[in-house]
Amino acid sequence: MSALWSSAEIEAATLGHTSAPFSATGISIDTRTLQPGDLFVALQGDSRDGHVFVPAAFAAQAAAVMVSSIGDSANDNGAALVVANTLRGLEDLARASRARSHAKILAVTGSAGKTTTKEMLRLACGALGLTHASTASYNNHWGVPFSLAAMPRETEYGVFEIGMNHPGEIRALVSIVKPDVAVITTVAAAHLEFFGSCEAIADAKSEIFEGVVPGGAAIIPADNPYTGRLRARARQANLGNVLLFGTGTGADGRICSIDDTPEGMRVEAVILGRDVHLRLRAHGAHLASNAVAALLTVAVVNGDVLNAAAALSDFDSLKGRGARTTLPFGAGTIDVIDEGYNANPASMSAALDVLSRVKPGDGGRRIAVLGDMLELGAQAPQLHAGLARDIETAQIDLVCACGPQMRNLWDALPVYRRGVFAADSGALAPEVIGILRAGDVVLVKGSFGSRMERVIEAIRTRAAEGAA
Repeated sequence: MSALWSSAEIEAATLGHTSAPFSATGISIDTRTLQPGDLFVALQGDSRDGHVFVPAAFAAQAAAVMVSSIGDSANDNGAALVVANTLRGLEDLARASRARSHAKILAVTGSAGKTTTKEMLRLACGALGLTHASTASYNNHWGVPFSLAAMPRETEYGVFEIGMNHPGEIRALVSIVKPDVAVITTVAAAHLEFFGSCEAIADAKSEIFEGVVPGGAAIIPADNPYTGRLRARARQANLGNVLLFGTGTGADGRICSIDDTPEGMRVEAVILGRDVHLRLRAHGAHLASNAVAALLTVAVVNGDVLNAAAALSDFDSLKGRGARTTLPFGAGTIDVIDEGYNANPASMSAALDVLSRVKPGDGGRRIAVLGDMLELGAQAPQLHAGLARDIETAQIDLVCACGPQMRNLWDALPVYRRGVFAADSGALAPEVIGILRAGDVVLVKGSFGSRMERVIEAIRTRAAEGAA
């Protein structure tokens, strides 16, 4: 594989100037993960300036550093490329990467399931050709250009996750990515604090259509209250190829059946008229929906859906997004479902449905440990209280909760479903440990700011101590 960037290419893209010629095999914005030969980009954040880490970058054998003209560009340990602004320089590299690439570029957004669908596309496309995808959840104003700038020139499929908290953010990012296919996983109540309504969220998500290249496609959910609005926005963006995925008979990617197995799920689907059978090492109708969206995307850009579907048999739930672990506990074991990365009403409902499908061990119970769903604005109290319906439908045995907003759910629950309540996850963790017993299945979920990972770690520590 050839070098990622030459110094001449970077100078041309960024209008910067280097102190010496160099060749970069990768890009880094974090000296802790920097590999020898990387170009280190010194980004300036709200609380930390990457220029401080230039010496550490050279110590880690960076090929060069990209620095601002107002930073320290002089260093005898390696080449320094000076640009007017390092974030703009990173964006310029991303644009140059897109311009030189012959890859099929796929972009994913949505109120939930972005990272999961991106990872499914990584697997599916990886079975068909050299695939590059966003790292982790790098979906913001620096994560997207970083991921695109790091795409090898030989890439055949590029998969990028695009997120947002405010209107206009997707528009700016998709203008760099310029996807062949844009996927919206779902539209639901998330970030309501900044948008006010789900219609406004749908409009913000549909900004992704504005960057699709001529002749490209949009893929949207068929079973969403805002499907019609998304289709209208796609037409406004002059997209003639709009495809639907879901359970309805008119969907281009249609889920026909989902069967739970001890190992995961069997899903029967029809993708553009072709019967497709796939297996996932995970549970949940929302994951089946994500998988069908991914396969429909593959069908649009390649057509080899069967090999792509076979590759998805290696998909398992991601850490913080449904990863399931069996731990020793007491005289037996407990199952822990880690959904601690983020939460909104739609993803909370989906997670509770997953919990309802897992059979506890002998004497065990289904327990939901829930933290606040953040950024829901004025509707937060009723949206939290409304989870009581999902808990009743899922027949959850006990609910443990923390946070000021989850108090609304706690008050709406019948007494026999109440486990323990605490002010925050730190206080809740030991209380949860105190009520667990062998055979329990425990779902832990909340927004990232609720820090529900503290409960997960407490359970792991208790299990390890018991095993010792």
